Amino acid sequence: MEDVSDPPFRFVCKQQGADLMYTEFISSEGLIRDAIRSLQKLDIFDYERPIGIQIFGGDEEAMGLAAKIVDAAEPDLLDINFGCPVQKVVCKGAGAGVLKDIGLMVRLTKAVVNATNLPVTVKTRLGWDENTKNIEEVAERLQDVGVKALTVHGRTRVQLYKGEADWTLIAKVKNNPRIQIPIFGNGDIDSPQKALEYKNRYGVDGIMIGRASIGYPWIFREIKHLMATGEKLDGPILSERLDACRIHFEKSIQWKGEKTGVFEMRRHYANYFRGLPNFKEFRMKLVACDLPDGIREILNTLENEYCVF
Repeated sequence: MEDVSDPPFRFVCKQQGADLMYTEFISSEGLIRDAIRSLQKLDIFDYERPIGIQIFGGDEEAMGLAAKIVDAAEPDLLDINFGCPVQKVVCKGAGAGVLKDIGLMVRLTKAVVNATNLPVTVKTRLGWDENTKNIEEVAERLQDVGVKALTVHGRTRVQLYKGEADWTLIAKVKNNPRIQIPIFGNGDIDSPQKALEYKNRYGVDGIMIGRASIGYPWIFREIKHLMATGEKLDGPILSERLDACRIHFEKSIQWKGEKTGVFEMRRHYANYFRGLPNFKEFRMKLVACDLPDGIREILNTLENEYCVF
C-alpha cells in the first residue's frame, strides 16, 4: 500500500499481531536511479521481522538489478507486485499491467529469482479482465521458475477494488495437486469472522490484510484471538486508539522528519477515530495543524474531552 505501509505504520501493525509484513512497493527503475524516495523505502528494522521488500517493474534487466539492491538491505524475502491496478503503474507495463502478458510475468519473475539469494514471492490478481482469469496457469508457471509463495487478490485489474472478491479461483489454485507452495488469499477481509470463514472455506495457507488494517491494526490480534479461541475479542477502547495514533505519529516524524511526518499522518486520523461521536471538529484541527507539539496538544484535548478509558 503505497504511502501507507511504511515503517511507522508497520510498527503499530506488528504490535497488534501481524505475522508477516511487506514494505510499500518500490519501483525497480527508481532503485537503479538511486531515487531518494525509493531508497528510503528499503528501510527495515529488526522489530519488523519477518519482513519482505516488495518491488515492481516491467523490464527484466531492471528487475534483476533491483533484486540485487534489495539483497543488500537483508530482508527476509523479496516480493514482486503484479497486482497494483492504479493507472500510473499499469501504463508503464508494471504491476497489474503485466497481467496482459503471462510470458513477460514469468520472465520478470525468473530474472528476480536468478538475481537474489532471498526467497521470492509474488502478489498478483486473477487476471486482467473477466475473459483472462488465468491465475491457475500463472500459479503453476511461477512455481516452476522458483517462487516460494503466492498471494492472490480475488479480483481482476479491470475491477480495481469494485465488486466482491472471488475466492473460488484462489481455492482452485490452492487445491491444484501440482501446487506445492503456500497460497495466501487477499481481498475483502475486513473482520475476524470473515477471515476465519474464508480460511476454512477456501483452505488457504494464510490471509493478507491490506485496507482493513489502515487505522485499525487491531484486526490482526482480533483474527488471531478468534482463530485460537473461537471467541470474538472486544474492539479497542479510546485509550488504545489514542496510544496507537500517538505511536504512529511519533514514529512518523522520527522517520520522515517533522514537516513530512506531520503532513502524511493527516490521512490516518479519521481511520483511527472512526465512529467517535462529534470527531469532525478534532479532525479538522488535526489536518490543519503543521506543528508536532500542536498535534500532541490536540490529541491530549481529545483524550480529556471524551474521558473514555
